[in-house]
Amino acid sequence: MEIHNLAFGKALRKFRTQKNLTQETLGFESGLDRTYISLLELGQRSPTLDTIAALCAALDLSLTDLIADVDNTIKAMK
Repeated sequence: MEIHNLAFGKALRKFRTQKNLTQETLGFESGLDRTYISLLELGQRSPTLDTIAALCAALDLSLTDLIADVDNTIKAMK
């Protein structure tokens, strides 16, 4: 697994749980499958920019905030 995928998954899970959303609800809001959300959170999939944008819209989060969190997580993991 790539470190950036693991960091993205941690950030996604953090923001999703802060909004008190289940994976299923986030999937519905973003137009993505719940199992895909799970794989993203586990770092087993690499999201496209379209996927990241859909997740940010569903989480009412800017792309900048999500990517900054991913970057900080990567730095902390090294």
